[in-house]
Amino acid sequence: MRSQVTLFLGVFSIMALSNAIVPVLTTFSPASSWEGAIYAAYFLGAFISTLPSGILTDRYGRTLMMRFGLVLTVTSGIILFTSVDPVTALAARFLEGIGAGLFVPPALAGINREVEHAKMSGYFMALMNAGLVLGLLLAGVLAAWLDQPVAGILLFTVLAGIPTAASLIAREPEIPGADHLDAGAFFPMVKEYRWIWYSSIVLIGITGVVTSLYPKYSGAEPDILGYWIAGMSVATIVAVLLISRFSVDDIRLIRISAIAMAAGVMITLVHPAGFLVIGFLAGLVMIAQLGFLSRIRDHQGIAMGLFSTTSYLGMAVLPFLAGLVADGPGFFTAFCVSALAAVTVAVGVRK
Repeated sequence: MRSQVTLFLGVFSIMALSNAIVPVLTTFSPASSWEGAIYAAYFLGAFISTLPSGILTDRYGRTLMMRFGLVLTVTSGIILFTSVDPVTALAARFLEGIGAGLFVPPALAGINREVEHAKMSGYFMALMNAGLVLGLLLAGVLAAWLDQPVAGILLFTVLAGIPTAASLIAREPEIPGADHLDAGAFFPMVKEYRWIWYSSIVLIGITGVVTSLYPKYSGAEPDILGYWIAGMSVATIVAVLLISRFSVDDIRLIRISAIAMAAGVMITLVHPAGFLVIGFLAGLVMIAQLGFLSRIRDHQGIAMGLFSTTSYLGMAVLPFLAGLVADGPGFFTAFCVSALAAVTVAVGVRK
């Protein structure tokens, strides 16, 4: 029971706290440049820490790494609640990102060792996205109702304290000998499963592309944009809960979803309902990717570290590249190039 609290409430509270600052960024930022830096610091921290976390999970076990991640998350929340200084907020967000990066790979590695790993992956991904949505919405609502910008941050910091306490008394079985740290396993795994790392970069990165391009492309009001972006996460929740209850061909599902995501990108050119299509397909892809990777019996920590790292890499790099294309040839070309990238996943995916 303690491990379930650590796992599921942990990922929910970590994701909720990560988005709780978004509606009140102006409280911490004296200028737009600071807003961007404080927001991005989280993803930089997560990107840096997630692969080392996966590698260390194979050596020291998942509970220890999850514990470190939760402790850093709570610490960052306390810092953000007690200080609105931009430099302090920047450091706290970076620390928070490191905490998330330390938590996710060992959590997923543990799930992939379970008999019902597909169903548990569905719950995990659903709670991850639910945390993102509720963190965003509740933080904004509480800030308005209570006239206290950091009320949401306090709420989710306290909530994160529950799985943190549970992790301090959680125990896990001895790590099997085959999973002890083996530095020689890293590069062969990168090479052997290079197509799935590529699929993670592209198909997860596309969610960031449409999120970053659509506001300026559409000129829609911020509240309308918020509904559609939140709707993308809700669609992901529906997808992961649905597909995780069925036995599917992981490779075929990734291939079909990649082609359908290309269509979703083009739909977004003419209607924001494309967000729902892309969110739903992203959920299918993540469960299929995790299902495929669950068959790697040794070095699950490394596998999940690479999965998380490539996901963050896609979210960081693809929106930036798409923005450069939009500033040059234009938005239509940027969307078309993103759709073409999704098609290349379908062509390259293999057993």
